[in-house]
Amino acid sequence: MAKPTSKCKKCKIPKLIVFIGIISFLSFAAWSTVRIVRSIQFNINCSAYMQRASEANTIELARENLRRAITCAEDWNLTEGTVSVFIENPVNDIFFWYNNMVEVYQVLEELPEDVTPLEQSNVLIKLRESLRGNRDGTTSLVYPQGISVYPQNKALFWWAAISVIGMLPLSIWGIIALDKMEKAKAASNSKKK
Repeated sequence: MAKPTSKCKKCKIPKLIVFIGIISFLSFAAWSTVRIVRSIQFNINCSAYMQRASEANTIELARENLRRAITCAEDWNLTEGTVSVFIENPVNDIFFWYNNMVEVYQVLEELPEDVTPLEQSNVLIKLRESLRGNRDGTTSLVYPQGISVYPQNKALFWWAAISVIGMLPLSIWGIIALDKMEKAKAASNSKKK
């Protein structure tokens, strides 16, 4: 009895495509989880304190919260480097962001205790201007995008890229299979009439 070789070859290719697609999808889901968790950790441990420092109404509150943000940056080794993957953009410079926070903190530390309310107000305004910026018409904290996953930015970029590329054959195969099903359904409906 002869073995049907053409059917087996056709069966293996879609199974391989499905296998690669599922593995790539799971890989992309894992990548997404890593990005989300690191972003939440950065927001809780660092940017939340930057936000509180920028909104503080007293020098003491601003100093304490900014110190915690700086400590987080130092603990995570966010004191130099760039979050850029390909093109080094000044917006992505971690050294500038970190030193900006340190400089403002030193101003808060050197402020005498008998400071006038006007001087205190001016320092708090300078602090707000240093920590916040205007992005897309809204005022928000200024820090390099992608800093929450530094120094793994490049590895995470390639992880996502490979995962997406791995899902493409399954997506294309799925579109072609759906198209064939629609054509077969249309042909069977026309035969019934």
